[in-house]
Amino acid sequence: MRYLLLSVLLMLFSGRPLAAAPAMQPDHVRVKMVTDGDTLVLEDGAIVRLVGIQAPKLPLGRKQFKAWPLAEEAREALVALTQDRTVQPGFGGARADRHGRVLAHLYRQPDGLWLQGEMLRLGLARVYTFSDNIALSADMLALEREARAAKRGIWADEFYAVRSPDVLAGLQDSFQLVQGKVHTFAKISDYMFLNFGADYKTDFTVVIDRKDWPRFTAGLVDLQSSPGKILRVRGWLENWNGPMIRVTHPEQIEVVE
Repeated sequence: MRYLLLSVLLMLFSGRPLAAAPAMQPDHVRVKMVTDGDTLVLEDGAIVRLVGIQAPKLPLGRKQFKAWPLAEEAREALVALTQDRTVQPGFGGARADRHGRVLAHLYRQPDGLWLQGEMLRLGLARVYTFSDNIALSADMLALEREARAAKRGIWADEFYAVRSPDVLAGLQDSFQLVQGKVHTFAKISDYMFLNFGADYKTDFTVVIDRKDWPRFTAGLVDLQSSPGKILRVRGWLENWNGPMIRVTHPEQIEVVE
C-alpha cells in the first residue's frame, strides 16, 4: 500500500516549484503516526519526509546514537499539529528519496496550515534543502531567521548555534550553520573555493564542485565578489585541509547584511 500511495501522489502533482499557496488537490490523507519532528506515517503506511527542513534527530533504533537536544519536543509538536488530522501534499522537486520516503510539503486540512513553516516558526527545525528540492526555500529561511532572532526552541540551545569559522574543531560529520567573512575566492581545476581565512590549508573553506557551478549563475550569490562579505553557510561539516562544507546549491548560502 505504501508504494501504491506513492505512485498516486506522483501522478497527482506536477514537478513545478511550489508557490507560497499552491493549488489544493481534492485528495487528503489522514496521519497515522509521527516518527520524529520531520517524518510521519500516513494511515496506509506511506512514510512522508517533510522536505526542506531538519528537525532534531532521535535514535530511532540506531545503536550508540544520542538524541539531539529537543528531539522529543519536536516530535511531540508535530504530533500536536497532526493528530487526528488529514494532510495534503505538494511537490516542488524530487518526490522520493533513496529510502522510498515521499518528499513533500504538507498542508494540514481543513485550515491549510503549512507544517514545514510551522515547525520552523516554533524553532523546532532548521532549513535543510537539497539541489533537487529548493521550493519555498526563501520562505523557510525567513521563518528560521525570525525564530532564531527570538531564540525559540533549538535556537536557545548551544548545540544548534551559528558557529564562527574559528570554532569548528571537533564538529566534523555534523550539520552546521557557519557565519563569517570571506577572505578569498579561487577557482582551481574542478572546484571553486571560498576561503574564510588566510591559510586555506587550515581555515574553514566552502567548496563547490564543477558539476554544481551552473546553479550559481542565477545571481542569488555572486561567488567571485564574495571576498569581504559576511556569509552564513549551512551543510555537513567535513575535513579537507581544515573544516569544509561542500555547497551544491545557492540556497545553502545567505548573505548577511
